[in-house]
Amino acid sequence: MLEALSLTKCYGPAKAVDDLTFTVRPGTVTGFLGPNGAGKSTTMRMLIGLDVPTGGRATVDGRSYADHPAPLHEVGAMLEARAIHPGRSARNHLRTLAATHGIPGSRVDEVIDLVGLRSVANRRAGGFSLGMAQRLGIAAALLGDPATLILDEPVNGLDPEGVLWIRTLLKSLAAEGRTVFVSSHLMSEMALTADHLVIIGRGRLIADCSVAEFTRRSAKNTVLVRTPDAARLRDRLAGPDVTVTDDGNRDLIISGLTSEQIGRIAAELQIVLYQLTDQVASLEEAFMEQTKDATEYQAVA
Repeated sequence: MLEALSLTKCYGPAKAVDDLTFTVRPGTVTGFLGPNGAGKSTTMRMLIGLDVPTGGRATVDGRSYADHPAPLHEVGAMLEARAIHPGRSARNHLRTLAATHGIPGSRVDEVIDLVGLRSVANRRAGGFSLGMAQRLGIAAALLGDPATLILDEPVNGLDPEGVLWIRTLLKSLAAEGRTVFVSSHLMSEMALTADHLVIIGRGRLIADCSVAEFTRRSAKNTVLVRTPDAARLRDRLAGPDVTVTDDGNRDLIISGLTSEQIGRIAAELQIVLYQLTDQVASLEEAFMEQTKDATEYQAVA
């Protein structure tokens, strides 16, 4: 389990992370999201002791990362896929890491096979593509068979097969009871992979909830109604907190009422409904809606 308690990081007068508190629990894939400059990378670095907090604390299973006697067995992290010696082969890179923790060579071969690098295991890592480097970084994170994984943008550079592979891997690791904390800018992928979300903006917590709950909060959630009596239903539904848009084709797009409320009103009026469908915002739409005031860099239309 990962915990951030009032975690703060200042660079001079600027706060990259500002009194941030959240918990990442085992058994789920937790997505870590935020606009550029939100403080995600700084937070992840503090979780594994690469940056020292200005205030607060970060723990892994109740201890700071530095207090674990064999951290590779506790936490597997990939924050920068290219953080490898370019002159070493993939196999020797992993062997070097394994030697620091007494991990047997057989485990090196296991993770090489797990990430699909057997055919290039003896090639110099400096010549790897970004996707291959990502796979090697994930192999290093898995080397100690840790209970906790922290991965920053793990699908960068992967082809569609690779994206599907990492999605399946993360879900299977969480299903084993591990703590999986992963950041990504690909909202569509997070919608398919994550169970829970921690979302920050300008260093502060915006949301800590399930994916379903986060998307339900979006102001863009609407109900689609198809009926041959659209005008009469529209007149009955109209109100100060209800917006009804008529597309002129017997379809109404309604916000401010639930599908259950609309169905009951239609039944009272004996109005036939051909369709009554909740239209929930996508994760990307919900993210854009709920982080619009926390975006540091905004293009001018």
